[in-house]
Amino acid sequence: MSTDGQPHILAIGGGTFVPNDRYGLSPSPLLRYALDLTGQDRPRVCFLPTALGDGAEHVARGYAALSGLDVEASHLALFPMPNIADMRSHLLAQDLIYVFGGSVANLLALWRLHGLDRILREAWEQGVVLTGQSAGALCWHVGGNTDSFGPELRPLTDGLGFLPYSCGVHYDSDPQRRPLLQRLVAEGTLPAGYAADEGVGLHYVGTELVQAVSYRAEGRAYHVQPNGAGDVKETVIEPRMLAGA
Repeated sequence: MSTDGQPHILAIGGGTFVPNDRYGLSPSPLLRYALDLTGQDRPRVCFLPTALGDGAEHVARGYAALSGLDVEASHLALFPMPNIADMRSHLLAQDLIYVFGGSVANLLALWRLHGLDRILREAWEQGVVLTGQSAGALCWHVGGNTDSFGPELRPLTDGLGFLPYSCGVHYDSDPQRRPLLQRLVAEGTLPAGYAADEGVGLHYVGTELVQAVSYRAEGRAYHVQPNGAGDVKETVIEPRMLAGA
């Protein structure tokens, strides 16, 4: 848990892990930043590959990617049944919970079916740091846009809503993302919110965005809000560059 006892969420637009010839993936400075938020020398980290269907290869890659860090790693899978009998006790005992990207629509449906939406809110309120990229970033917000239903992006409006904003991920790498989020916010389908380029994370304490962080010099975050004239105002947020970038 975070040493300051406050609720922290790091919503990552993309780039939690970087390619590694030996392990497949290595943690980027964004994941190290999330781990630092716990304030623990050897944090307990549980990762949730729900959005990827809990595939064995993804679970194995998760453990391999974390193997170079001094953490106590575990995972929670829901297929074919939960691999942990008491999910609530396990998640509340973590310092950090990481959510993989993938299908946010499937993730939300399964979490609600198993009561994880309530457990994760309790964990967040008690100071367990929540983080994830793409689907694992969008899920904490009211909504955004998603490719969960096909290659043409569609609105998502039933996120967990821990954060009362819309969220844009992969903002500089997927040409569909920015115009659709802007339209959804302009027409009121989604509330004002924040977006992140690849390699950029949005750090919230409670429900307040305190800063954006990045390991890419060209990465940016954005505040997207209605302008009162049927369009949006998009304000660039310069991120703080992380050590090791």
